[in-house]
Amino acid sequence: MPERDQPRRKHSRRSLHRSSSATEHKEERSGLASDSTESSIQETKSPRVDLHIHSDVPFQMLDGNSGLSSEKISYNPWSLRCHKQQLSRMRSESKDRKLYKFLLLENVVHHFRLPCVLDLKMGTRQHGDDASEEKAARQMKKCEQSTSATLGVRVCGMQVYQLDTGHYLCRNKYYGRGLSIEGFRNALYQYLHNGIELRKDLFEPILAKLRSLKAVLERQASYRFYSSSLLIIYDGKDSRAGMFVERRPEMRVKRVDSSVPESLQDGGSTEPGSSAQPKVDVRMIDFAHSTFKGFRDDPTVHDGPDMGYMFGLESLINIMEQMREENQ
Repeated sequence: MPERDQPRRKHSRRSLHRSSSATEHKEERSGLASDSTESSIQETKSPRVDLHIHSDVPFQMLDGNSGLSSEKISYNPWSLRCHKQQLSRMRSESKDRKLYKFLLLENVVHHFRLPCVLDLKMGTRQHGDDASEEKAARQMKKCEQSTSATLGVRVCGMQVYQLDTGHYLCRNKYYGRGLSIEGFRNALYQYLHNGIELRKDLFEPILAKLRSLKAVLERQASYRFYSSSLLIIYDGKDSRAGMFVERRPEMRVKRVDSSVPESLQDGGSTEPGSSAQPKVDVRMIDFAHSTFKGFRDDPTVHDGPDMGYMFGLESLINIMEQMREENQ
């Protein structure tokens, strides 16, 4: 249920000193980590930094508002756009100061060979207690016009590796805002599909982590995770990849020559235990607008668990359970 009538603080809370495995800017999570020590940043005199984030696997952006439409680019175009915006902002702010504090971030996909990532904005409310009236109104409108209101969760970003083409398929936040309930189901299905088959082996490990998270959160009182996200990750480098190549001779030449990077081909068909539990991770991330009773100078006290977040978790679990039953 939405929580929109809470009083808001007049001050601005720019940062939270929290130990978190997550990123502060969700589109940056595919690779960069900052130093937590104070670092000197040169003023606008410094040479312009051209940021290049390359991958062995090409990306195919399915959304037309990311600035690039090539199907064979070697980086996630949405991530690159967000990085450049942040660098531009830092350059403009560096005119008046030379020292910056950086938060050390964990790259949560570092141990995945071909990370498939789903970024979900959780809850029915996205503005913090300290949001201005204007910002609160904007955030409420976004929720009302998306599955945040109907499901308590909406797609904020996605990349999924396709075995048949050797590309990552990517979606951004604008795609997620326009989805209906059925569209959300289809997006979740696409995230769990590797281009050849639905990864049915992922249902149980993901559901187990979601249920465990739900059990923890429903026991919490006063915590509110406004505008936070849930990150779901699995490895597109499936131990059964070699089986698909052998089973589909017409794809064999294409797969061996170009689809999977050479560094990932070695041992692809020799990994033992095709029924082994797949590697899955689920992380709560982005706590800039989170709060709880007694947190700093927040005068607003919320009672009970975060029902908006709980609603989103329940919707996600129910949809995945239905999808599992339909595809047994």
